[in-house]
Amino acid sequence: MSDPALREPTFLVLTALAAQPQHGYGVLRDVETISDGQVKLRAGTLYAALDRLHAEGWVEVDREEVVDSRLRRYYRLTEPGVARLAAEVQRRQRHTTAAEQRLQLRSAGGLA
Repeated sequence: MSDPALREPTFLVLTALAAQPQHGYGVLRDVETISDGQVKLRAGTLYAALDRLHAEGWVEVDREEVVDSRLRRYYRLTEPGVARLAAEVQRRQRHTTAAEQRLQLRSAGGLA
């Protein structure tokens, strides 16, 4: 049985971490950029998601540093996280292809 579809915020967090490790604020900004401003995560939501993704084994702490007397934690995708993101990308591509084909049929008069 295949994994269930990822919710959009989870997909975007994994996508944000796909290129390189990032700290929480970097992930928040990147998610907003990737989604063209449509998804704006709150810090509490992000850190709850990162805890869940860590428990799933999809992300891990890359490193920590202290900046202005505050701990900054960087997260990165694990290999299982990369695989899960890749599987979700393929699933979304299949659905997009099906939708495009049906829209083309409709345009051509194939669907009522």
